[in-house]
Amino acid sequence: MSEYEKNKQFNGPKAPKDAQKKRPGFYIMRGKQIMGSPQPDGRGIQFLYQDDGRMISSAKIVGNITDEEIFALMKSVEGFRKLVYSIGVSVETDGEPDQVDFVFQMYGKSDPYHSGTVITKGVRTDGMEEVIMLEEQTWSEDDNVPGQIRFEFPKAGQNATVSVKFYLNDGYEAPEETEEHAVDFDSPLYGRMLDKSLMQLGNPARLQKAIDKVRAGEDITVAFIGGSITQGAGAIPINTQCYAYQIFHGLCEYLGVGTDSSIHYRKAGVGGTPSELGMIRYERDVLRMQDDGKLSESLPDIVVVEFAVNDEGDETKGECYDSLVRKILTYENAPAVILLFAVFADDGNLQERLSPVGAAYDLPMVSVKDAVVEQFYQKGTERMVSKNQFFYDCYHPTNVGHRIMADCVLHCIKQADKKEREEDTLLLESIEPPKGKAFERVRLLDRKIYQLAQTEQDTGADGADSSFPQVQIDCGDFTETDEELQAVEMDLNLVPTKEFPHNWMYTGGRAEHDSVKPFVMDIVCTSLLLVFKDSADIGVGCAEVWADGERVLVADPHINGWTHCNAVICFKEKERKSHHVEVRMAEGQADKKFTILGFGYVK
Repeated sequence: MSEYEKNKQFNGPKAPKDAQKKRPGFYIMRGKQIMGSPQPDGRGIQFLYQDDGRMISSAKIVGNITDEEIFALMKSVEGFRKLVYSIGVSVETDGEPDQVDFVFQMYGKSDPYHSGTVITKGVRTDGMEEVIMLEEQTWSEDDNVPGQIRFEFPKAGQNATVSVKFYLNDGYEAPEETEEHAVDFDSPLYGRMLDKSLMQLGNPARLQKAIDKVRAGEDITVAFIGGSITQGAGAIPINTQCYAYQIFHGLCEYLGVGTDSSIHYRKAGVGGTPSELGMIRYERDVLRMQDDGKLSESLPDIVVVEFAVNDEGDETKGECYDSLVRKILTYENAPAVILLFAVFADDGNLQERLSPVGAAYDLPMVSVKDAVVEQFYQKGTERMVSKNQFFYDCYHPTNVGHRIMADCVLHCIKQADKKEREEDTLLLESIEPPKGKAFERVRLLDRKIYQLAQTEQDTGADGADSSFPQVQIDCGDFTETDEELQAVEMDLNLVPTKEFPHNWMYTGGRAEHDSVKPFVMDIVCTSLLLVFKDSADIGVGCAEVWADGERVLVADPHINGWTHCNAVICFKEKERKSHHVEVRMAEGQADKKFTILGFGYVK
């Protein structure tokens, strides 16, 4: 007999409390699909971040809130407690009911992840709402902002449908809840929406070549590079419901092959990162550079590039994106490149900035923004999909949203296939890059690649012609390897892969004003970028980068405030020469940690 049946059999009825009065309220999650991602202890956890405007966005999209006073109160824990009387939580899973822990963590002022209030409630997975009374909680005096909601499962890989509703204190009102119709993916209106997504088909020759290879019985590889949407954020499960896999699966169906046959799949999305990092990690994450420094024998035939909602953080405002696109196009197998422009819940993206790159090189361009935004504001049958149905949170799509993204790209591929076969007329050397190409030949330098470069130098190879940099490093006190890294679900994997595992870490622990031996590097190059680890850990400090005797930047891991890979430009020059570079702990930071994840260099 199960524990659930025992409880039903032996726990007799209890006298009910007096009924609570019906309070107005609004959902921030309603019928949301989640899955527990694997944790080291075997549990599964779904993290749902609420800071940085995410909770307010959910109130708008899911709860139909428009009241600016409510939005203002939701920005702090103090305001949240004035607004919210109680929290209703329901969890439903298939099969026998179990228990999931609902956790709502407030971030603290002094230590974001450790000094705030943590509300925890065990919730049965039978779909019944459990109510958490805020007045019954013990609150921290250090509370700052509502930080994150977690659903913690006993085992990894468990799925559930959840709802979270805020019931309001006296004096606050919420609008009536609205019902939504299911998305009709077979309707003519949906077809017209896909038509709107095709900004430009461009020269389809490279796409056609890949399609024809499959029909001729040859293998191809389809690859995806981008940010968290490409990683699959919002898709449940993340590995098979993300737009990337749905494109791969749809392409296999369209060409009549199995998913384990002639079309191969690579997904390389890293959350919160722009093309400034994407161009550095392209060889490792997409071309699958091996431990010996050699690239995979199967170069991708189609590469989908999606940075339209991540590149606000690109300090070159487009040159890194242009450089990445040019880098992909120049590989000897002449891959097809599709530029995909995703969209945020505020209707924004950077396609206006980035689309001139696609226009210059006559590339296929697909805009999810053009497909969905206008119809979000239509009424009745003219609206295909609502924002609540499309967005998982203010940044990421739901399964429905990921499917729409995939269908938009598949529509582009099918349109290319329908056209008469064309010649590949792309001559990059004759096209003026609209944003610049200074980083077109950028490569990753990390601890592993440095060791390979040293081995090559020791065997007498000619450094000028080598695929490795001419470089000498004295890592000073940056001797350790950081294991607590940003990790992402690559390809079909549910277990995340650590980004930049071959790093240099200074572990801190000294008196504030002790001296720390700097990381010293002499390298021959034209341009250099530092990749360092961001963190919310108060034990992590700032470092300065000095180049040829001048301080060129201060690397502050707390600007982004989460475990994250950050690429910044140290210098960009036209002339190739030797540079002396030092990474020093900032003054008074000897007690703090800092991690150099790697560098991007242009020879």
